[in-house]
Amino acid sequence: MVNPQIQRIKSIKEYHQLRGLPRPEHPLVSLVDYSTIKHSPDNNKKSWVFDFYLIALKKNMIGKFKYGQQEYDFDEGTMFFISPGQVFRIEVNQDASDKSGWMLLIHPDFLWDMPLAKVIKKYEYFGYSVNEALFLSEKEEDIITGILQNIQQEYHENIDKFSQQIIVSQIEVLLGYADRFYNRQFITRKIANHQVLDRLEVLLHEHFNDNANWKGLPTVQHVAMQLNFSPDYLSTLLKVTTGLNTQQHIHEKLIEKAKEKLATTSLSASEIAYELGFEHPQSFSKLFKSKTNLSPLAFRQSFS
Repeated sequence: MVNPQIQRIKSIKEYHQLRGLPRPEHPLVSLVDYSTIKHSPDNNKKSWVFDFYLIALKKNMIGKFKYGQQEYDFDEGTMFFISPGQVFRIEVNQDASDKSGWMLLIHPDFLWDMPLAKVIKKYEYFGYSVNEALFLSEKEEDIITGILQNIQQEYHENIDKFSQQIIVSQIEVLLGYADRFYNRQFITRKIANHQVLDRLEVLLHEHFNDNANWKGLPTVQHVAMQLNFSPDYLSTLLKVTTGLNTQQHIHEKLIEKAKEKLATTSLSASEIAYELGFEHPQSFSKLFKSKTNLSPLAFRQSFS
């Protein structure tokens, strides 16, 4: 059953019609000047799903962008990335006279025979639609705006056999810079990141100290959900901050608890494996040896 509060836009042409914009000059790609968009209060009641990619840079919008579980305002340059099929919501109180920005709409078919079609998903911020927008400095905003202006210039030229390749090349440059800026954003939020580390430590400590065998091993998806992050976002945050992704942090805590039990109890390796949540003791022994270069028994004997 279709949710009436979610409006699906299937094509870039349909989006232009909805917004009262001129017909797009190319059916599969469009660059829209955000200052020309007029918001209707009725649309605040809806969530949206596009069948195309949206890369947006917006500034001075009086309202909220509901990006999954969080909200963002647009007092500063804010950039976000939405993949086909993702749900988002924008609530605009009124159109500011000085609002500005761009929206780049890219249908997947535009990338169909290009290398970017195969690698665009590696840009993890397309999976962050439920968690994290990109906040740009003035210098970073100038860089992104310059790339978008290059796309605009090519977009308004007469379409020829070179147009697609040139525009896609500019999109790749834009995504590369966004990757750099996201990495900067992770690094400059060290305090918040370490708070996440503290929460992760508590979560794993409680899991492995609460008879984990009835819970099973903690998964990346479960840990991310408990911390209110997407799995990709959490792993990237941890990797930038500590050099280890979420799975590696789980394994580190697991091995720490295993060493503790091997050194301070008389439980067999199999019993410890079950207590930690393993279904098969041999899986525990294999993981333990891969992390310590010792079997569980050899590790215990080293304390003799």
